[in-house]
Amino acid sequence: MKKKQSGLLEEAKKSVLLMPSVLLLLVFFVTPILLTVYYSFTNLALSGENARQLKFIGLSNYFTMFKDRTVRISITNTLVFLLGSLIGQQVLGFIIALNMRNKNRVFRGIVGPIFLAGWIMPEVVVALCCSTFFGDSGTLNQIFSFFHLPQVEFLFAIPMLTVILANIWHGTAFSMMNFQSALDGVPADIEEAARVDGAGPFQTMIRIVLPCIKNTIATNTMLNTLSTLGVFGLIYMMTGGGPGTKTLTLPIFMYRQAFISQQLGYGTAISMILLVIGIVLSVFYTRIMRND
Repeated sequence: MKKKQSGLLEEAKKSVLLMPSVLLLLVFFVTPILLTVYYSFTNLALSGENARQLKFIGLSNYFTMFKDRTVRISITNTLVFLLGSLIGQQVLGFIIALNMRNKNRVFRGIVGPIFLAGWIMPEVVVALCCSTFFGDSGTLNQIFSFFHLPQVEFLFAIPMLTVILANIWHGTAFSMMNFQSALDGVPADIEEAARVDGAGPFQTMIRIVLPCIKNTIATNTMLNTLSTLGVFGLIYMMTGGGPGTKTLTLPIFMYRQAFISQQLGYGTAISMILLVIGIVLSVFYTRIMRND
């Protein structure tokens, strides 16, 4: 009986200690989500009659949204931007981590910070650097001119590819650090045994190394997915969603509707698409890790 009471007392103490964390979670995470969901069913606006009289309008915002061709374009652009960024960041980050593997501390101490420089920069700074590099009179076109190659208007001819490359440069270091840590944990004796059995470098990579770090790959993909879905400043500063709608992603379209057109209710309805995409992909990645 005393042991049971003692156990209950310990559980009560743990619950009390967790209360501040739970309260902060409710205030700064759960409550904003619930308010966003609620406002997406209202006529909330920044100015005008709707700003003075908040009304519940049901699924009206969603009906308008799914009839809007621009919404479909922004969803497509978001998925293209997401896929391109994920492939680039994952592959490039893995290649860099693989080449830094088993290198001495001096080499890793020099190379690592070089790649980290792009990651620690704010999106606005990255956008300014990349705009200067890819601009009509930018560094890359100056290099083309030096070698007598035709110049390219990157931000107008291939804007989506340009912002994807900028985001890859910005986020590759995060993947590099995750893969570097995972590769350092792969047992060297297993790889050595595979080589003794006649496995080549490619077979060792496919059959030994990648299976050992598959959970890291899935986790890194999930984290990069969630961060890439929310990219706003980089694209907005480089192209503003243009030219036309070529780089118009959901965060930019949501900003336009909520703060430029001042239709906050419609803007929050658009944000729900991002939330749903993030949830679906997170569940997908989690199931992959569980199945493994």
